[in-house]
Amino acid sequence: MTDKPTSLIPHTKQDWLKKLIPAWVSDYSPSRLPADIIAGIVVGILVIPQSLGYAVLAGLPPVYGLYASIVPVLVYAWVGSSSVQALGAVAITAIMTASSLHGLAVEGSLQYIMLASLLALMMGGILWLAGKLKLGWIMQFISRGVSAGFVSGAAVLIFISQIKYLTNIAVSGNTLPGYAISMFSQLNSLHLPTLLIGATAFVLFLLNRYASAYVWESWLPQAQAKWAGRLFPLLLVVVAIVLSYLGQWASRGIRTIGEIPSGLPSFSVPEFESFSQVATLLPTAGLMALIVFISSSSVASTYARLRGEKFDANTELRGLGLANIAGGFSQSFPVAGGFSRTAINVDSGAKTPLASVVSVVVMVIALLSLSQMIAPLPYALLGAMIMASIISLIDFGTFKSAWKTDRLDALSFSATFFGVLLFGLNVGLVIGIIVSFAGLIWQSSQPHIAVVGRLLGTEHFRNVNRHDVITYENLLIMRVDESLFFGNSESVHSQIQQALNQHPKASELVLIMSSVNHIDLTAQEMLITLNRELVANNKRLHYSFIKGPVMDVIEQTAVITELSGRVFLSTVQAINLLTDDNLHNDQHPTVQQQEFH
Repeated sequence: MTDKPTSLIPHTKQDWLKKLIPAWVSDYSPSRLPADIIAGIVVGILVIPQSLGYAVLAGLPPVYGLYASIVPVLVYAWVGSSSVQALGAVAITAIMTASSLHGLAVEGSLQYIMLASLLALMMGGILWLAGKLKLGWIMQFISRGVSAGFVSGAAVLIFISQIKYLTNIAVSGNTLPGYAISMFSQLNSLHLPTLLIGATAFVLFLLNRYASAYVWESWLPQAQAKWAGRLFPLLLVVVAIVLSYLGQWASRGIRTIGEIPSGLPSFSVPEFESFSQVATLLPTAGLMALIVFISSSSVASTYARLRGEKFDANTELRGLGLANIAGGFSQSFPVAGGFSRTAINVDSGAKTPLASVVSVVVMVIALLSLSQMIAPLPYALLGAMIMASIISLIDFGTFKSAWKTDRLDALSFSATFFGVLLFGLNVGLVIGIIVSFAGLIWQSSQPHIAVVGRLLGTEHFRNVNRHDVITYENLLIMRVDESLFFGNSESVHSQIQQALNQHPKASELVLIMSSVNHIDLTAQEMLITLNRELVANNKRLHYSFIKGPVMDVIEQTAVITELSGRVFLSTVQAINLLTDDNLHNDQHPTVQQQEFH
């Protein structure tokens, strides 16, 4: 009697459930629950005013900042790569949303709201598709100079865009010149009471953020001072609401956010008037996807490393993509992982994504019960809060460091920064990327080639301009420190000719190829030409230390078959055979048949 075949159905169901249920749920330890609950409550409470402000920055009614902190956060908690990253509205996505929708619809209108959700849906689709195609490696092609320049330029634009809430001047635009023209043409609409409230709040936020050593640490223990600084913005919001209500600020011409609609976000498909709008938003959606991925991955990978956890860039792409897709159907606008809220989440003791789920519960409670209570909150306070927090994103420290160590990265920073200010976020980012790649190409086209000599008593070779080394009158040894391709072959040829002119007595040229990982067809032709030029001048060309994969490519080409000299396994071997005392008289030696590695 044969054994019954084992049913595959239970195993299939089990595998399916494993894919559906994240590991942090199936392996959840009850001991983590108190810490997650506390962290979720703290984050939920502290980011309420921040979420309202970022919605305003995006050109949306304040309530949409809370909407953005519900469904997308739940989705990311379920499928995201990070156990502690706090997702939500952030300054960069907010200003990019406002910039991309500028001129397409009136801020705050139903059409504007729909387009913001459509942008989230498109960006999420791009991120998800990139994750499925495993394009997580792409983040390494955005240099530190470009990303820092972009964020710094965006921070300046964000700062300036909030002036309208502190002054009541209807400043508009998406570039620095645009904002300046708009502001100076409407100076007569300045509202002094609004300016007084906004300026006072701005100074208080600045003192809390940048002078905490004097404001809090001078009389509180360090741990308590830290939490006092974090709770202060919330306290200031409460005080402003009370003062606004008692003083009837709205009736005095001071703009307040008004009553927030009570209830949860509804699920709907974003509508648009024409496919031309989709085509207009597509480039922005792509650039936003890139920026969101870079910024969110930076946060998630940093905390994963600190916590000894695994970080997968492709999982992060899919998580961010699905979160924004869900947000597109739930009245959200583009969201990303936030630097400040993630730091608060971690410092509050978050252990797993359950903390984010708890913060969503706090947001839901706020939507259902605080709509009338928040109504007197002045826009000036939200603007001041954003202006004070955004200053820290202006990263001139990276520029200073790059200027000292890598001028090309400093150039990329400057091009991106000023490009963003003068031409807007999208064009500025493209300018920065182009300058960065142009710099990379230029750098590759100017490879470092050194004339080297032997260190006394060793088999090591070093640059003659940096070390006291032994050189040989009849022998010129040069080290090529770059792969050879069409972009640098002419420069390599020129540098070799210059060195030969400076060493006219050298009849033997040895090229050390240890750093050459590839030789393309153009570079092969250059080496063939070089060899023929040397033969015409009664000189010979030799190579040392050609790597095996490179030799596989050129072994049957004229680079080797017509070579006037030899291929040596080591430069010491070349010296032993080619110096005056040991030089062979054979003018047509064959290539040594040895194994290349």
